Amino acid sequence: VQLQASGGGLVQAGGSLRLSCVASGRTLTNLAVGWFRQAPGKERAFVAAISTSGITTYYADSVKGRFTISRDNAKNTAYLQMDSLKPEDTAVYYCALKVSPYSAWVSNSVAIYDYWGQGTLVTVSS
Repeated sequence: VQLQASGGGLVQAGGSLRLSCVASGRTLTNLAVGWFRQAPGKERAFVAAISTSGITTYYADSVKGRFTISRDNAKNTAYLQMDSLKPEDTAVYYCALKVSPYSAWVSNSVAIYDYWGQGTLVTVSS
């Protein structure tokens, strides 16, 4: 499976961006999706996750109410809508996939995901 993340860029504080993650090599069916981010000098951190069916979503406290994760299995694509962006959201954002037979399962653990994209840089200016 290959993942291509896109949609990053430079935005002013308060602005919005939508990240996309396209999977190739297999369908998104039975794959939970996670978004993570890594700021300079920091460890990779959980942002949001969505279950295979989309019935369950899970967010880090720092983005709850501002970010929305979604998926379109027919397009093999997952999304991260980011609103009300803050300078502290600046990071490289990664999408990841985890094979899962459970329709409602999600995880915030970096170690548990099977496939990772190359990352897309989001820079929020103050």
